Amino acid sequence: MAKRRTPKTDTAKPLNLPTVVLMIALIGVAIGAVWVLSRPAAPAEGVAMLTAEQYVSTYADGQTPHFLLDVRTPEEFASGHIAGAVNISLQTLQSNLASVPKDQPVVIYCRSGNRSATAAQVLAEAGYTQVFDMGGILRWQSLGLPVQ
Repeated sequence: MAKRRTPKTDTAKPLNLPTVVLMIALIGVAIGAVWVLSRPAAPAEGVAMLTAEQYVSTYADGQTPHFLLDVRTPEEFASGHIAGAVNISLQTLQSNLASVPKDQPVVIYCRSGNRSATAAQVLAEAGYTQVFDMGGILRWQSLGLPVQ
């Protein structure tokens, strides 16, 4: 006599309420962390934000003295930069502060805006009082502004 097999039934237990609440809370924390980390950093004290459009209207004519600082790597700089920019990578900025004048506005940019925010903080902490964070060259390029 052959044994008859009984079909297997799903034996998974339903989630209980505390587990569901914990999962929702973890998802909320993860979403919050992504939101906080993706926001541009607030400028350091003594640092002002400057849009690409404001830079063009204030400094691009070459009549207003300023120091345009590109804090990307030399390789990034060579691939295209804003006319008149001086390249001092963020990694070497602290040891090259003497190359950055204190007697005129310093406008800083990088690729996306993260390194420029850090560089602006470095300069502000070193006593620079006219520091402007322009963010990233990606924004500059998205506006169709020229690079060399």
